[in-house]
Amino acid sequence: MWMYFILILLLLLTIHFLLNYNYRARLLRRIPGPRGYFIVGNALDVILSPAELFALTRKNATQWPNLNRFWSFGIGALNIYGPDEIEAIISSTQHITKSPVYNFLSDWLRDGLLLSTGTKWQKRRKILTPAFHFNTLKQFCVILEENSQRFTENLKDTEGKSINVVPAISEYTLHSICETAMRTQLGSETSEAGRSYKNAICELGNQFVHRLARIPPHNNFIYNLFTLGKQNEHLNIVHSFTKRVIKDRRQYIRRNGGNNFDDEKDTQADEHSIYFNKKKTAMLDLLLKAERDGLIDEIGVQEEIDTFMFEGHDTTATGLTYCIMLIANHKSIQDKIIEELDEIFGESTRAADIEDLSKMRYLERCIKESLRLYPPVPSMGRILSEEINLNGYTVPAGTYCHIQIFDLHRREDLFKDPLVFDPDRFLPHNTEGRHPYAYIPFSAGPRNCIGQKFAILEMKSLLSAVLRRYNLYPITKPEDLKFVLDLVLRTTEPVHVRFVKRNKV
Repeated sequence: MWMYFILILLLLLTIHFLLNYNYRARLLRRIPGPRGYFIVGNALDVILSPAELFALTRKNATQWPNLNRFWSFGIGALNIYGPDEIEAIISSTQHITKSPVYNFLSDWLRDGLLLSTGTKWQKRRKILTPAFHFNTLKQFCVILEENSQRFTENLKDTEGKSINVVPAISEYTLHSICETAMRTQLGSETSEAGRSYKNAICELGNQFVHRLARIPPHNNFIYNLFTLGKQNEHLNIVHSFTKRVIKDRRQYIRRNGGNNFDDEKDTQADEHSIYFNKKKTAMLDLLLKAERDGLIDEIGVQEEIDTFMFEGHDTTATGLTYCIMLIANHKSIQDKIIEELDEIFGESTRAADIEDLSKMRYLERCIKESLRLYPPVPSMGRILSEEINLNGYTVPAGTYCHIQIFDLHRREDLFKDPLVFDPDRFLPHNTEGRHPYAYIPFSAGPRNCIGQKFAILEMKSLLSAVLRRYNLYPITKPEDLKFVLDLVLRTTEPVHVRFVKRNKV
C-alpha cells in the first residue's frame, strides 16, 4: 500500500517538476503574477464565469500594472498593460501570429487576413489595402448613408421608448458590411438565402462566445463531439451564400470580357441573382481582379470575404453601442455635436457625403474618446516567435501574450481622470507627447486593423444621421455596465437608450 502511495507521489512530483521547473517555466516564474498550485499552476484561478474572468483581469491590472504572468499545465501566458511592453510586441514584424483562441474561428474564416500569418498574410494585406483608400471609401459612403437613413426611419416605431440598441445597431452594421464587401443587400425584402445568411452569421457569433467562455469546449474534440452538427449547418449556410455571390460576380465579369468591372455596362444582369446592388464598388471586385492576375485563388477570395463579414460588423456595432450610450448620458456633449451638425447642414435634410463627414471633427473626437473608454476589442493575443525582454524580464519564445487594451486606455499615468468622458483629450495640443502605443483601439504596428478608416466613417454616418433627427436620453448609465470576457466588449445586460425626435425635424 505504502509502495503504491510513494510511487504515485513520485509520479506527481515528476510531473510537477517537468511542468513547472523547465527552462520556460523558470523564466516566467520571475515575472510577477498570482501564486500557482501544485501541478496545475494557475488553472484553478480561471474556473469562473465570463463576468468574473473579466473582473479578475481588471483586478490583476491594478495589482501588477505593466504585466503579469499566468502559468497552467506547462502553458505560459502574459497579460500586458504597459505601453512600452505593448509596443515591443505589436510594433515588431516578428510577433504577428495570433494566439490559439482565434483558432476557434478557423472552420469559418479558414486562412483569411485575421488568422493567416507570414508571407500569405503580407500578400493578402497588400491586395486588400486599396479597398480602404479615399476614393473607394467615398463610394462606400453612399451605401453607409442609405443604411443610416433606413436606421433612423426605423426609429419612428420606437420613438420615446426605452430600446435595446444592440440588435438594431448590429443589423445596421451587418447590412453595411455586406453591401460594401459583397455588393449584396440583406433587407427583409430580399431572398430567403439572404435572411438565412444573416441568421447564420449571428448564430456562429453566439457559438464562438459560448466556446470562449468555457474551458472544456476549448478542446476541439470535445467541442465538435457535442456541437458539430449545429455548427456545420450554420457554416454551410454562410459559405454557400458567399460562394454564390462570388460566383455571380465572376460570371458577370466573364460575360463582359473578363476585364470590365463597371456595372453600368451590364445589359444581361440576372434579376434573380443573389447579387443585388449595382453601380457601386465592392471589396469583392478587388479580390476578383487579384484572382484574375494570379495573386489569389478562388478559396482565398472566399476566405477574405468571410473574414470581413465577421470583422466588419460586430466590432463596429459594439463601438456604436457604447458611443450612443455615452452621448445620451452627456447632454452638454450631445448639444455640441448637434451644433456642429447644424453648422454643416443647416435646415437641409440631405444625406451626408464624405466631405460632410470629414467636417465632423467634434463628433470624431467623441468617437475616439468612446473607443478609448470602451474599445470594441478589449484585448488581443499574440504568440512570441522569439525570446524577448519586457520590463527587465526575459520572456521565452512561444509565450502567449494578451495585450489588455481595456486597461491600457484607463491608465491614469496616460490619461488624466481616465474614467471621465472627455472628447477634448483628442484635440491636437492634447495628443502631443502622448505615447504612440497609449491609444490603440484598432491595434497598431504592421498588423493594425486594415478597416479602421472605414469603421470611423461608418460610425460618423450613423451617429450624424441619428443626431440630426433625434435627441438621445439615457436609460443605461456607464456605472450600470458589467462586462464579460469575450473577443468583443459585451455586457451581461442589454444597453438601453431612448430616442426622442428633435423639435426642428
